[in-house]
Amino acid sequence: MNLFRKLNQQRIARENQLFSWLHRISLPLARVAFFAVFFWFGVLKIMELSPSIGVIHTIHEHTARFVPWEIYIFLFGAYECLIGVLFLLPGRERWVLFLLIPHVITTFAPLLLTPKLTWKAFLIPNLIGQYIIKNLVIVSLALFVAMADAPQARKPAGAPG
Repeated sequence: MNLFRKLNQQRIARENQLFSWLHRISLPLARVAFFAVFFWFGVLKIMELSPSIGVIHTIHEHTARFVPWEIYIFLFGAYECLIGVLFLLPGRERWVLFLLIPHVITTFAPLLLTPKLTWKAFLIPNLIGQYIIKNLVIVSLALFVAMADAPQARKPAGAPG
């Protein structure tokens, strides 16, 4: 029985080491992953090589037709690149959250503005719709990363409690 207790203690010690290591690398890894996705996809948009160009063009036609396409797609891609870079910089979390708000709005816009482009039927997205809806995961993780290092919210002067 002593052998099993010793093996179990060793297993627990190894698990604790693993989880401690995962805890240390999870936030930096999430930051690098966000940078890679946002910067890479932003560059693809700037170069007009992104597979989402058709969807972005549709958003452009429905929202900002007055802006020339070349300027619109450059700004759209550069905006994503900026978000990616800011994710790498601890202390810039609030900036990222504020930049994500319009990005999320434009990302989810096709679900409402162009339903024929994003839905097969009611609550059944096509591939483009699934691509857009999975951004809920990105938004949730962005909130987690942004709040992981953010200072705790301060109460206004004179606030109770």
